[in-house]
Amino acid sequence: MTKKELRKLSRADLLEMLIHQSTDLQDCREKLAAAEEALQNREIAIDKAGSIAEASLSLNGVFEAAQLACRQYTENIRLLSERQKTICARMEAEGRAKADALLFKAQLESAEIRKKTETECASLLKKTKTEAQQYWDEVSNKLEAFYEDHADLQRLLSLAALSNQKREPYEAESKQRSSDD
Repeated sequence: MTKKELRKLSRADLLEMLIHQSTDLQDCREKLAAAEEALQNREIAIDKAGSIAEASLSLNGVFEAAQLACRQYTENIRLLSERQKTICARMEAEGRAKADALLFKAQLESAEIRKKTETECASLLKKTKTEAQQYWDEVSNKLEAFYEDHADLQRLLSLAALSNQKREPYEAESKQRSSDD
C-alpha cells in the first residue's frame, strides 16, 4: 500500500492491519524457532554420528528395521493364508463328509423302498395269479357243466350243420335257375 492509501484508512482498519501483521510476525517467529531447533537437532545428530559413514550406518539400522518389519508382515500374511487354507480344507472335508452321509442315507432309504415295493409287487402278482387260476378253474368247470348239460344240443347242432352242407349245392342250383329265368 502507498502512503496515500494508508492515510485514507480509518483507525479501526489500521488497528486491524496492525493486529494481522503482529500475528503474521508471531507465526514467522515460531517457524524460525522450529527451524533453528531442527537445525540444532541435525547438528547434534551429525556430531553424534561423527562422520558420514557413521550416519549411513545409523540409516542402515533404520533400513534393517524396515526390512525386518517387511519380513514379519509377509510372514504374518503367509501364516494367515495357510490358516485360511487349512480352515477351507477342513470345511470342504466336512461338507463332503456330510454330503457323502446324506447320499449314503438316501441310497439306504432307496434300497429299502425298492425292496418293500418288490415284496408288495411279488405279493400282488402271486395273489393275482391265484385269483386268475381260481377264476379260470371256475369258468372251466362251468363250461364243462354247460357242455355236459347241453350234450344233446351239441348233437342236434352237428346234425343241422351236416344237413346244411347237403342242401347247399341244391340251393345254389335253384338260385341259378331262378336268375336265368
